[in-house]
Amino acid sequence: MKTYTLDQLARFIDHTNLKANVTREDMIQLCNEAKTYHFKMVAINQVQSKLCATLLTNTDIHVGAAIGFPLGQTSIQAKCFETEDAIAQGATEIDYMINITELKAKNYEYVKQEMQAIVDICKKHEIPSKVIFENCYLTKEEIIKVAEIAAFVKPTFIKTSTGFGTSGATVEDVKLMKDVVQDKVEVKAAGGIRDVDTFFAMIQAGATRIGTSAGIAIIEALKATGKTEFTI
Repeated sequence: MKTYTLDQLARFIDHTNLKANVTREDMIQLCNEAKTYHFKMVAINQVQSKLCATLLTNTDIHVGAAIGFPLGQTSIQAKCFETEDAIAQGATEIDYMINITELKAKNYEYVKQEMQAIVDICKKHEIPSKVIFENCYLTKEEIIKVAEIAAFVKPTFIKTSTGFGTSGATVEDVKLMKDVVQDKVEVKAAGGIRDVDTFFAMIQAGATRIGTSAGIAIIEALKATGKTEFTI
C-alpha cells in the first residue's frame, strides 16, 4: 500500500486522443486539459507531435507519439523513420505497436530486433519508450514471451493495449506483465480505464502509467471525495 496526493495520481495519466477525425481544436483542448490537470503526457497520433509540442512549450507535460499505430503492420524501417520524425517534431515519449504477425510466427528475433531498434533511438534522444502488446490478440504464453524480450531489451514501459483492439487492459494482464519484467521495466495499462475503481486496480496490479481518455472524469471523481490523499 502506498499513499498518493491528487497531483501524484494525475501524473500517472497519459491524457489520450487518438481518434482519426481529431481537429486542431481537439488537440488544443487536449493540451489545455493536460495543463489544467497536470497529466503526465498527451497521447496522440504521430502527425500531431509538432502541434502538441508547441502547445505544451514551457510545461513538464510530455508529448507521446503513437508509432505503427494501431496495427503495428509496418516494417521496422518504417517504424524507425516514424520514431525519428516524431522526435524531430517535438515528441518526448514514444509508444509503438509490435508486429503481431511475426510474434504469432514465433519469429522472436524479429520482435527483439524491432524493439531494440526503437528503444535505441529513444535512448539516443533520452526519452521514454513504450512497447504496446495488444494483449486481446495474444495468448498468455505470447504475452510472457514479449515481456521476456522486453526484460532483456529494457524499454521504459511495456503497455497492454492500443485501445483499438477487441478489449483493453485487464488486471490479470498487468500482473502477468509485471511478474515477468519485475523492476527492469515499468508497465502501462491502457484501454477501457474509465473510472476510479479500475484506475486504482491497475495501479495495485503494478501499472505506473495509465492511458485513458477519461482522466478528467477520474480526477474529478477523486476531488469529489474531499480527500487530499489516497492509499492504494
